[in-house]
Amino acid sequence: MRVCPWALGSDLEEFYHDTEWGVPVHDDRLLFEFLILEGAQAGLSWSTVLKKRAGYRKAFDNFDIYKVASYSEQKQLELQNNPDIIRNKLKISSAVTNAQAFIAIQEQYGNFDAYIWSFVNGQTIKNTWQTMQEVPANTPESDVMSKSLKKAGFKFVGTTICYAYMQAVGMVNDHLVNCPRYNDVNH
Repeated sequence: MRVCPWALGSDLEEFYHDTEWGVPVHDDRLLFEFLILEGAQAGLSWSTVLKKRAGYRKAFDNFDIYKVASYSEQKQLELQNNPDIIRNKLKISSAVTNAQAFIAIQEQYGNFDAYIWSFVNGQTIKNTWQTMQEVPANTPESDVMSKSLKKAGFKFVGTTICYAYMQAVGMVNDHLVNCPRYNDVNH
């Protein structure tokens, strides 16, 4: 049995694959963290984001939604000079906007978890991919999620980013069927 090929690029990617990727997440703080990290990845490799994850946690107050939502322009400028994160002005600004939208969703639905998991009816979609070439970049569910998030004011939430998010937080199981993790996350 082999690990999913994308995870063989580094020890960090393999560890992430073996411990987190595809495991259902229902904790709002962690759901927010992944939302920000997936948006930060746009145009870059996931490996780049993983290498900077600790830096993100420190720079973004461990993804405390209320703190991030209140970041001033000055704080955002400071983040643009922080080499421990991806220093893209629009991505940094979107983290603040997304925190504000995240709080509004929590207020409307009781928590973000209930809202985001509604796109898969509260259950992980269990795919049965044999090869990485079969894994889609987006799906009808990620299309609907993207439209809903954009309507709610979120940024950096295109359908491809949403699908990567769904993979990360276990809304879909896209481990290949011959990967040892496939059955581990299919509980």
